[in-house]
Amino acid sequence: MNINEKRSEISLLFDFYSAVLTERQREVLDFYYNEDLSLSEIAENLGITRQGVRDAIIHGEEYLYFLEKNIKMAEHDRRVRETAYNIINLTRDENIIREAEKLIN
Repeated sequence: MNINEKRSEISLLFDFYSAVLTERQREVLDFYYNEDLSLSEIAENLGITRQGVRDAIIHGEEYLYFLEKNIKMAEHDRRVRETAYNIINLTRDENIIREAEKLIN
């Protein structure tokens, strides 16, 4: 997985599971992945060391992956969206297309 794929994956998992992270993990991951701040910028904003930021990122990522492995909310969301796109591609019925689009949005 390249860095852009990882960023995308962590951002997605963050959307699903951020509420169960610690406040520090939530802040650090949000700054790092969603705001694209450097470790130094995050450390300065939060008044902690760069190592503290790095540790929070690593532990936060590990916990997000752990949650997804066990709960699979992001996987389920991907399957629902994929199925909805397949339905849209297989039909010309506008009512069915509208309903499938609701699943995507």
